[in-house]
Amino acid sequence: MAPGSARAGLFVIPFAPFTKPLASAKVALVTTGGVHLPDDERFDIDDFLGDFSYREIPNCAEELTWTHAYFADDRSDLDCVFPLRTMRRLAEEGVVGSLNRRHFSFMGAIHDTGPLIEESAPEVAGELLGDGVDAVLLTPS
Repeated sequence: MAPGSARAGLFVIPFAPFTKPLASAKVALVTTGGVHLPDDERFDIDDFLGDFSYREIPNCAEELTWTHAYFADDRSDLDCVFPLRTMRRLAEEGVVGSLNRRHFSFMGAIHDTGPLIEESAPEVAGELLGDGVDAVLLTPS
C-alpha cells in the first residue's frame, strides 16, 4: 500500500511518526512467526504461494504454539518470536502503558504477497486502529 493510500474507506499512513510517550501507549504484537492458539487451524505451510491468513491471539492467552515444524518441540522458546510474556512484564513495570486485548499472527514465506497486501494486512491494520492501538511491535521469524 502506498503511503497515504485509502483502502476500503480506511486511510492508513504506514510510517507515521510516534509522538506518544511509550509509558502511556497501548501496544500490540504482530508477528510473521506462524504463532496461534493450540486449537486454531494451523497455517498452511504446504501452499507454495503462502498462507496469507492471520490468527487473532487474545492478550490473556497462556498456551500458544506455532506452525513451523522445526520449532515443534518443547525446548523452543516461543517468546523469542512472539514476546507476549516479555511485553506483559513491561506493561506491569510501566515501560509501556498497556497491551491491546488482542494481537495478530501471520505466516512467513508468503511468495504471492498480493492477497496479503490487498486483504489481510489492511484488515488487521483496521482492527488495530479500531482498538485504539498506538504502537505495534512487529516480530519476524
